Amino acid sequence: MNYIPLTEKENKEMLKSIGIKDASELFSVIPSSSRIPALKLPKGMSEQRLVSTLEAMAKKNASLKDYACFRGAGIYDHFIPALVEEIVNRSEFSTAYTPYQPEASQGTLQAIFEYQSLICELTGMDVSNASLYDGSSAMAEAALLAVRATSRKKILVSSASHPEYRQVLRTYLQGTDIEVVEISSKNGFTSLDDARHKLGNDTAAVILQSPNFFGTIEELSSFRALSREYGALLALSVNPISLGALKSPGEIGADIAFGEGQPLGNHTGAGGVTFGFLSVKKELSWKIPGRIVGQTVDSNGRRGFVLTLQSREQHIRRERATSNICTNAALNALAGCVYLAGWGKNGIKNLALANFAKSRYAYERIIRIPGFSPAFEGQQFFNEFAVKTTKDISHLNKKLFAEKIIGPLALSGFYPEMADCALFCVTENRTKSEIDKMAEILERA
Repeated sequence: MNYIPLTEKENKEMLKSIGIKDASELFSVIPSSSRIPALKLPKGMSEQRLVSTLEAMAKKNASLKDYACFRGAGIYDHFIPALVEEIVNRSEFSTAYTPYQPEASQGTLQAIFEYQSLICELTGMDVSNASLYDGSSAMAEAALLAVRATSRKKILVSSASHPEYRQVLRTYLQGTDIEVVEISSKNGFTSLDDARHKLGNDTAAVILQSPNFFGTIEELSSFRALSREYGALLALSVNPISLGALKSPGEIGADIAFGEGQPLGNHTGAGGVTFGFLSVKKELSWKIPGRIVGQTVDSNGRRGFVLTLQSREQHIRRERATSNICTNAALNALAGCVYLAGWGKNGIKNLALANFAKSRYAYERIIRIPGFSPAFEGQQFFNEFAVKTTKDISHLNKKLFAEKIIGPLALSGFYPEMADCALFCVTENRTKSEIDKMAEILERA
């Protein structure tokens, strides 16, 4: 239906019927000082001028098609097979909404079921939900899940986990009686001694990230034993690509596995096209947030898919809801599903090993440059590593950018005590010549 504005006559008739003379009287309860004045917007443009204006603005962006990216910190530049976009851009998926009517949404429901199955296989857990918004909301939901499951009110989270995830966690829990306590880190690792000091019988969960924000692969078995000693759950944030080569959270003995799904077939643009994944052991399945799609049979014995659990407050009594998570990031999760299925088990393993090898080559190349040294001695990492330098990191990044290279992240913004450290990321997309070129620029800078 086209939008047809009201005529002046119709406006007057409506105002008269409710007993007022001007529409502004409808807002009289709002103080004038709190009202937004008229917006001073420019006049509209013709389509031709609008397109040319937006194209000129877009040219100011730095596209990863033209730049070699050595920055990660949560969003990663991975190769995306053409198969992913071919499937995701099909109108049956890209225009579909929440599958409330299973009889009309079997394709969408099966895709979500396949996604859940692949996430469980990847993480070694029993049950996955249909996805969340991003890695940070997944951390917050993991914490809330632990509180519901244990009836305890204290969350321990590693200071070596993503700083922005921890910010979102605190925002989620603001105004509640849940306490968030950070575990310190030392030499790039989460401190087991500090965790032991802060852990108690009131702790709902210990939340760790491995590889952590510095890229370090944590020693997790000790934390698993420690958390069990106090009856706390162990929640692990993981890079999904790294699980092609590292032990899965399930093998380690974690209770909850979660993380950012962007590396699985989603683009990096403007901070990333994200989705959060979250999976749990079977005994926690009734506490999981969001939706779960299940497989069943209809009255004729035919296989079908339905929304098995819907734990948000819109579907069940508010006091029984486990989350207010609404529409999940289904299309982005579908990209992750197609990506995992397309690569297969051996493909993901080879991809992980390529990340290991290329990042190790870059690390060895950089620390040999005068003025650069390891930020952490003996660091074992996946595709990110921290380096200490006597050079100005902002100056280095300007030099690199001028040569069409997106340089490392200065850690001073998140860790003031690491003002002389930078975080590099190297994925399978980076070539030896690109790594060598970056190193040569760092040498000259």
